Amino acid sequence: MMRALYSAALGMKAQQTNVDIISNNLANVNTTAFKKDKAEFKDLLYETLSRADVIAGDGKPVSLQIGHGVTISAITKSFSEGNLERTENPLDLAIQGEGFFVVSTPNGPRYTRDGSFKVSNVEGQIKLVTSDGYPVLAEGDTEIVLPETAISSITIDETGRITYKDAEGQIQDSGFKIKIVRFINPQGLLAEGKNLYNVSAASGDPVSEEEIEGPKSRILQGFLEMSNVQVVDEMVKLIIAQRAYEINSKAIQTADDMLSMANNLKR
Repeated sequence: MMRALYSAALGMKAQQTNVDIISNNLANVNTTAFKKDKAEFKDLLYETLSRADVIAGDGKPVSLQIGHGVTISAITKSFSEGNLERTENPLDLAIQGEGFFVVSTPNGPRYTRDGSFKVSNVEGQIKLVTSDGYPVLAEGDTEIVLPETAISSITIDETGRITYKDAEGQIQDSGFKIKIVRFINPQGLLAEGKNLYNVSAASGDPVSEEEIEGPKSRILQGFLEMSNVQVVDEMVKLIIAQRAYEINSKAIQTADDMLSMANNLKR
């Protein structure tokens, strides 16, 4: 009976975490380039009441084991691509492929797929930055700084090379190419909020796509990658998690009723 109480309580705790994850996914359904999370479960230690054994042809073919509940084994992030939304804003960029933009923060480089960039005016020049003011980095880890007159004519091709028109309407090469990196295991990246990720031992170090042979990511100007959260799927998961939570609470109630009945046997 006590085993049932603890197993069901652990089940409720695991489903509460699952509901938290699903709720966060739904809350970020409109967040640019948000990547949904998924809870993975594993069973806990088993108690063996009777072990399978065969002696002289007369034995038990199966063991008698009782589990001790469930726990969350991992929370994995899905890096499947979200739908692309056309914005017509020349500073909005979307990545088709596995790459990440690199931005410079006070705590070092961070990585993002959110390409809703802005410009910051710096002494008559413009700098390409994120919504939080972090500079976007080009190949060579340099900040992207352009003439102020370039703001209305910036063109970024699918490789990330930036050009603009000067005062005479002539196309000029800025000399900058937006840096795109990949990771061996993007699921190992640490989410830090603000659509930023940091490296970890699990993700491995970033590798510039300039150093990678084979197909590369494409940059699409005037588009944004939307969240990869599917509302209907998440609502179905939420209902299943809610029912699992309810069933575990019923199991606790039932175990409690059985304990009460056992305590009243002497009366």
